[in-house]
Amino acid sequence: MTKNKRLLVCDCAGSMTLEPEMLGKAAGVDGVTACSFLCTDQVQIARDAFSEGSEVVIACRQEASFFVAMADEMGATDRLRTVDIRDRAGWTEDENALPKQAALLAEMQIPRPPTPSKDVTSQGICLILGTNDTAMEAAKRLSETLAITCLLTNAPEFVLPVSSYDLAIGTITEAHGTAGRFEVTVDNYAQMERTGRGEPGFVDPKNGAKSRCDIILDLTGNEPLFPAPEKRDGYFRADPKDKLSVERAIFNTSHMVGTFEKPIYIRFDASICAHSRAEQTGCQRCLNVCPTGAISPAGDVVFIDENICAGCGACAAVCPSGAASYDDPPVDYLFRRLRALSVAFREAGGVSPRVLFHEEEHGAEMIRLSARFGRGLPADVIPVEVASVEGVGHAELIAAMGVGFTEALVLMNPKSDMTAPESELEIARAILEGGGHNPDCLRLLRLETPDDLEDVLYDRPHEPLDVEPILPLGGRRDVTRLASIALAPDLEAPIELPAGAPYGAVLIDKDKCTLCLSCISLCPVGALTDNADRPAVNFQESACLQCGICKSTCPEDAITLKPQLNLAKQAIIPQVLHEEEPFACIECGKPFGVKSTITKVIEKLEGKHWMYTNSDNSKLIQMCDDCRVKAQYHGENTPFHAGERPRVRTTDDYLSGDLDDKE
Repeated sequence: MTKNKRLLVCDCAGSMTLEPEMLGKAAGVDGVTACSFLCTDQVQIARDAFSEGSEVVIACRQEASFFVAMADEMGATDRLRTVDIRDRAGWTEDENALPKQAALLAEMQIPRPPTPSKDVTSQGICLILGTNDTAMEAAKRLSETLAITCLLTNAPEFVLPVSSYDLAIGTITEAHGTAGRFEVTVDNYAQMERTGRGEPGFVDPKNGAKSRCDIILDLTGNEPLFPAPEKRDGYFRADPKDKLSVERAIFNTSHMVGTFEKPIYIRFDASICAHSRAEQTGCQRCLNVCPTGAISPAGDVVFIDENICAGCGACAAVCPSGAASYDDPPVDYLFRRLRALSVAFREAGGVSPRVLFHEEEHGAEMIRLSARFGRGLPADVIPVEVASVEGVGHAELIAAMGVGFTEALVLMNPKSDMTAPESELEIARAILEGGGHNPDCLRLLRLETPDDLEDVLYDRPHEPLDVEPILPLGGRRDVTRLASIALAPDLEAPIELPAGAPYGAVLIDKDKCTLCLSCISLCPVGALTDNADRPAVNFQESACLQCGICKSTCPEDAITLKPQLNLAKQAIIPQVLHEEEPFACIECGKPFGVKSTITKVIEKLEGKHWMYTNSDNSKLIQMCDDCRVKAQYHGENTPFHAGERPRVRTTDDYLSGDLDDKE
């Protein structure tokens, strides 16, 4: 229990039920004060708490800014924490929301790791694209605060010269970059001439003109310049026919001047990336799901452009090795939150909790509206806010079940790309069904209104899971395996998974395999290993990523991948896939090579090829490296033979004159 820590709870004018003692225990505080009008008539209670020098937890998120201002005034900003137990728990149609309130207070105790970040600077250089007067009007308004270039696709019928911004015509053919570092290429580029009498004209057009800018305001109404345009920092786009949308885009553009803090969402460990080895392409999962194009191949690994990355987390959700891991915050933080919520809910008397993953932008607002004007969330549904629901993969869903939740639901944002969530849900459902549980307790929810949310969550029967909550330690693969074992402790047969799953077996056709070991040399995670004493391929199934490098490398097409999750202990122990007897050197007896392979080579060459007819060359194939060199060096027809060594000349040879005669 934290010393000098106080909890202030408020029933918001008697609109919800509280049990201060239980909540204080869940929050780990020394003292609890219950209020009904903490933000108005009883505000002195908060002031007194700050003046005591204690750490203060206020269970009210609606008036958080008010209490933050008060704490700042009293020099207590670093001692204040706020948490919402009203909209997320207290305001509900169900009778007993106390266990969920306790769970939310227990979750609050877990410190959030800081997010790494970098500075992005915008000097206000803005490129406005358009086709009509809308673009020029936006350029005129924004020129008061930004350095504007207005690029029209066609020359206007009539225009007066302007000095507040640059006007040109042209067509963008390429666009790269993000806020503070955009680069565009323009064809048919022609700048307006400001000099001379009469209507101004444009200079002769040229192709391949290049420009750099900090911001792009796209009012063309055409296809966006970038994939997932709403996720590209510094790129604002609006339909010129929608005045409200245009005004919003102009407003957002006007504020893009200065230095901004951009989170570095993804931590990348190139040493365990399984994209490629020796020009053999393997895993491409992150490349296939990145909506912004921030990921590109870079030799044996991939490159993640942290400037373009919008933090959706899809790459981390599908990465089989953990090379790409979410860092805003790390997945371990989410695992610890899930366990704290489940355990505290049950300790407070709750039964069969359900978890609802959601974002702030869409889900949190829907929950607040449901709480204030509707039925609120059911008492057993615990909301868990995440930075992006696209980053909730099979590991998070299975972990939620493993720590004691009976349902794991993901409230999708209407703007979410469904590629990664749908494939990850398929894997999670397969794991759950293979373990003997109902896969329908894992769902993605695409809902538009609070009423839709209430209809889905209320009056839905669900079976409680008899699972001892796990302690989710390790990476996503470790936690998935641990949770799956907890959900199906007696399961011996492997669970079949859909194609593309990051778990599985490697099957070898022994009739085709020559034990060349090329698959072993390129396996990026060491799932395939050899034996120092004899020709063999060993396989540790729990380490296999199903990247496919071994399959594409095999010269005999002897390898097949089988997606499955093997929870047996044998999966973590290397198993022999294929082994044979080594060949014994005919000279020294040292074992080397593969007996069957050497025998086949001799059968194909001896007496059938001129180099191996009427000669001892076939014996060289049957010798180890050392003996083969010796045999070639001392052989009758060795290329190393240089004839008899000449006699050493001495002084006596010169004095006797014999040397001259011999020469």
